[in-house]
Amino acid sequence: MGIGASLFLIAVGAILTFALDVSISGLDLDVVGWILMAVGAAGLILTTVIWSGRRRTVVTNTPVDRRVIEESDPVPPPPM
Repeated sequence: MGIGASLFLIAVGAILTFALDVSISGLDLDVVGWILMAVGAAGLILTTVIWSGRRRTVVTNTPVDRRVIEESDPVPPPPM
């Protein structure tokens, strides 16, 4: 689960818990909202832990030896 999906679950859970005042028989939307927020928070923590554990690649710029090598032509130029 990525960071975006985790934030989405937290937002939907908060809306269900705090913003809605609807009663559905056999389903408590407050509990569903708390569960979604918990799953979103757990996903956010796990994503952060997994991404922080990766190795970082260090790129260094080293100067390149730019010597010009002159090659002599073994064939003499044609006579004029």
